[in-house]
Amino acid sequence: MWIREEWEGQTCGGETMSEWQTHEAGERIVPRPYAERFALPDERTGNGWPSPNRFLRHRPLAGKKRFDFGEFAAEYVIRGIALLSICAIFGIFYYVFQESRWAFRGGGESVQETAGAGSRGNENAQAASGAGQEEEIRPQTYGLPETAGESAAETGASGVSREADAIEEGRRTSLHSETSGNDEPVTLERLLLPNDIIDNEPRYVWQPISVVPKYSFVPLFVGALKVTLVGISIAAPVAILAALFMTTFAPRWLREIMKPAIEILAGFPSVVIGFFCLITVASVIQEITGATYRLNALVGGIGMSIAVIPIIFTVVEDSLSTVPRHMREASIALGASRWQTAWRVVLPAAAPGVFAAVILGIGRAFGETMIALMATGNAAQVSWNILESVRTMSATIGAEMAEVEFHSVHYGVLFLIGTVLFVVTFSLNAFAEFVVRKRLIKRFQGR
Repeated sequence: MWIREEWEGQTCGGETMSEWQTHEAGERIVPRPYAERFALPDERTGNGWPSPNRFLRHRPLAGKKRFDFGEFAAEYVIRGIALLSICAIFGIFYYVFQESRWAFRGGGESVQETAGAGSRGNENAQAASGAGQEEEIRPQTYGLPETAGESAAETGASGVSREADAIEEGRRTSLHSETSGNDEPVTLERLLLPNDIIDNEPRYVWQPISVVPKYSFVPLFVGALKVTLVGISIAAPVAILAALFMTTFAPRWLREIMKPAIEILAGFPSVVIGFFCLITVASVIQEITGATYRLNALVGGIGMSIAVIPIIFTVVEDSLSTVPRHMREASIALGASRWQTAWRVVLPAAAPGVFAAVILGIGRAFGETMIALMATGNAAQVSWNILESVRTMSATIGAEMAEVEFHSVHYGVLFLIGTVLFVVTFSLNAFAEFVVRKRLIKRFQGR
């Protein structure tokens, strides 16, 4: 910016100040003859003024940024990885949604192809066994005439043949009974309404392998919800109080020891926690409560809480640490105790972060597989008793996906369960972010 100040009537060295010129180089005043004497011809501007770069002590800034191949490559690699990750996530969701359509389309073609392939395989096996059999195998007879031995051999051979035919017929009948119901696609009524009557009462039954397959989401959803509520009821208070103690009451040396120790629990494999609950926790709970079922929702909930506590603790501790220090000092200055300050000032101020941590823990527990598979008993039943066995949605996928027929109705229903898990988790996170958390932030900001 060019600065001009008028010094009319003042002189310096016989020249009036109006003949002096100013420029942006530190507001230095340069007389015209001096500027013309030190300004080279190629440095002059269009109006005869000297170039400002002549009076700069540092190197003039380049008008164009110098190209750095390392920065260029790193920037585009990061962009590519981020784009690839987003595409992979959407690809997984699309694949899950695409495969779940088999639940509503039916698997008749798949079953017929499988049955046809099985019958052709049996025919080929029988032909091969017939071609390779060169001589008839007869049972040994001891102490009998030769004619009696021959009649006994014929009787034994006919009995073995009839028994083999009966076994083969039973196998075919069983295969037909297990797969005959898969030809019918499921409907929302079959998934959400009672699908069986037991003891003259309508029941929700999950029984995919039967003459009439029964696919009810209700016992699976109730089981997942029950285990999640038990786990969060244990994990949330423990994690929140532990984070409050760490940020308010714990000395520095204890905080440096306990915080990493709690966060290490987040690295424990789920199968280790599930095995611990299966062997140790289940026996202790059964001895204390006298439960009929050794593996039940309470044991699974305790395992869920062990897996969720580190997540909630970390998020809550970070939220409590961001509360301004002057709020604590003002509360103590007004006569409040440290506990009153922590409970009535610090914790309400960090309520949005605490709520987000609890929602994150719910999503983690709702989608957990190995702990639910190993510690809940895997009995699909509708009951709100925490001492009875349950079966969760994720455990159902883990237990049955490896043995399901490809592109059958059962196959599509399992992928549909995965879709429901995604929708529930996404809805919880969206509700926490766009409804409750923003309202809490506005409330504590006084808006």
